[in-house]
Amino acid sequence: QVQLVESGGGLVQAGGSRRLSCAASGTFFTIETVKWYRQAPGNQRDLVASITRLGTAVYKESVKGRFTISRDNAKNTVYLQMDNLKPEDTAVYYCNAEFLEVGTLRSDDSWGLGTQVTVSS
Repeated sequence: QVQLVESGGGLVQAGGSRRLSCAASGTFFTIETVKWYRQAPGNQRDLVASITRLGTAVYKESVKGRFTISRDNAKNTVYLQMDNLKPEDTAVYYCNAEFLEVGTLRSDDSWGLGTQVTVSS
């Protein structure tokens, strides 16, 4: 199984930056696509960005040009660099990782517990 721990959240002023990290640990063959989601109070959980194992990134339209997803496969860590933050970016940010199990190579996925990002105006 894979355990995911997000970090880097906090309070930031509008226009500021924050870098989130999602560190994976446990037993797995490979970490495949990793996604960052966010959920604001009263809203559904929305996909913000994703990155494949080879580094292909896709972004939610509203964060294009402001957020950058990247990964360090040697450290089993995925990052979300968030620049020019806006109050509407305030949410709990979660990472989700698809992974292949050791031995069976069966695909499964895991979620972290989330990290709060609050952007003040």
